[in-house]
Amino acid sequence: MSATPLHPRRRTRRLLAVAAGLATVGALSAAMPASAQTGGHGHASGHHGQDHGHGHGGKDRTVDVQLLSFNDFHGNLEAPSGSSGTVSEIQPDNTTKSVAAGGVEYLASSLRTAREGEKYSVTAAAGDLIGASPLLSGLFHDEPTVEAMNKIGLDVTSVGNHEFDEGATELARIQNGGCHPTDGCFEKGKKFPGADYPYLAANVTKEKTGKPLLKPYTVWKKGDVKIGFIGVTLEGTPNIVTAEGVKGLKFHDEVETINKYAKELDRQGVKSIVALIHEGGLPANGAYNYDCDSPAAGGGVSGPIVDIAKGISPKVDALVTGHTHNAYVCTIPDPSGKPRLVTSASSFGRLYTDTTLTYDRKTRDIVRTKVSSANHVVSRTQPKAPDMTSLISRWNTLAAPVANQPVGWISGDVPRGTGPEQPLGDLIADAQLAHGRSLDPKTSLALMNPGGVRADLVYKASGAEGDGVVTYGEGFTVQPFSNTVNLVSLTGRQLVTALQQQVSGANEAAPKILQVSEGLTYTLDLTKSGADRVVAASVRLNGEPIGPDTVYRVAMNNFLAGGGDGFAALAQGTDPLVGSDDLKAFNDYLTANSSAADPIDPPAAHRITVVK
Repeated sequence: MSATPLHPRRRTRRLLAVAAGLATVGALSAAMPASAQTGGHGHASGHHGQDHGHGHGGKDRTVDVQLLSFNDFHGNLEAPSGSSGTVSEIQPDNTTKSVAAGGVEYLASSLRTAREGEKYSVTAAAGDLIGASPLLSGLFHDEPTVEAMNKIGLDVTSVGNHEFDEGATELARIQNGGCHPTDGCFEKGKKFPGADYPYLAANVTKEKTGKPLLKPYTVWKKGDVKIGFIGVTLEGTPNIVTAEGVKGLKFHDEVETINKYAKELDRQGVKSIVALIHEGGLPANGAYNYDCDSPAAGGGVSGPIVDIAKGISPKVDALVTGHTHNAYVCTIPDPSGKPRLVTSASSFGRLYTDTTLTYDRKTRDIVRTKVSSANHVVSRTQPKAPDMTSLISRWNTLAAPVANQPVGWISGDVPRGTGPEQPLGDLIADAQLAHGRSLDPKTSLALMNPGGVRADLVYKASGAEGDGVVTYGEGFTVQPFSNTVNLVSLTGRQLVTALQQQVSGANEAAPKILQVSEGLTYTLDLTKSGADRVVAASVRLNGEPIGPDTVYRVAMNNFLAGGGDGFAALAQGTDPLVGSDDLKAFNDYLTANSSAADPIDPPAAHRITVVK
């Protein structure tokens, strides 16, 4: 899944935190019927912020609190292009259509419109707000995104795995402010102030001291209303981030951590609790308005979040999730068997979730049976937020000298695609093969992890460069990780094992299909299970069967070479050689192999034969 992510010291990013359009309806057992939900930029239930119910100390017994949430923004300040800039929407006749969505100018407008008239409103996020960002944010270590989140009014966020791309020290700078230790201050006379919102990292501790890296939780208060937020990232973060990024840190079980701090909050008298979890699920339908509670509560969602949700203490009233870049509003039973809300708002600022939490002043708890929620499209038909337009313009002026440099030409869109093999993944693998051969002519093939391909290459011009021109900024958006292209030697046996690890072990439930360079072919048989899905006898290089004891020189980024994404076999490589930055390898390949008169054609993506 594209949500994956990679790695190292990224050219930019960070984020810490604690503290619109059509609706996807999801609610708990006694929540409002779907007919009561509203579209546009309306509210999920139509009664946010109201006091109602029986009197309590001169006040109404209950009050509705609006919880606005989103996740996996990844520095997408400008409206994302290609498939990254649309969401799928189910129509009344059960067909689907793509709806343009996203861009911080519209996200700000959506959230501000949603808050209008709300007495109690809190905005939270579930991680990966920074990291793997387009050049506009990434070039400046995601300071522009943090500035935008401050202006938007974000109250709290959990960390995600990408918050660790540049390590714990950089994450602390993102939270606390200060100029970058290497690149300095980006605007004359201005010092980066840091995030106004807290980053929560309850399940991340320092190895030496055992103490939490950041605050594990925060309590949002307004009047006599108090809601606790606990933030965690996925326990498996070290498997999808470079070793340098998580050096000196330990990542703990999500369920055990949340339950521990839920007890602590409860002892403090905080009975209303929301968990912000950077781990997610896989809905049966990718449309944002798919009903994942049909035919039963949570029946339409699978993936890691299901077991996590079932294990988290009933003291927690709702789960805001992320990481998988999917959209869902579901109810999954808690350990006591009662339904509990679980939400995710896709990625890149294309959706936001509007949830009604009915707070009981007497019990200080959320009335679970009245919780309701809906995902809303961040529509591009609404007015832009002027302060976000100004922010984008200011940072674009600083980025323009680098971003607008042409590096190559394409004859059409080169997408990531939705199948196991991606045209853009193939193109990147070919570029890494070429770079490998410049280091060692004996290089045989290249492998690219799918999560490292972050956006489509779009034929239509994004600025004044002209259609078909690939700029440095566009290439950066595709590969923002600052990985290196490394060479290692692997036996044929190890290579086949690595291919089988795409669909077995840690990757069996959610396969990670490596993108392969020209000349490497094999059959992926999805009618089988586990490692057998990769037909070993079908693996060939330039038409010849892979020899089990033959040694092959293989190019890949340093993330894969370290065994990232569950590819332990790739970490067994010998005779390592570190090459150049992966973006440089990609740009060099485009420059050498394309021109305005002879652009590169999108690869046919026929290297992997898929049997269904």
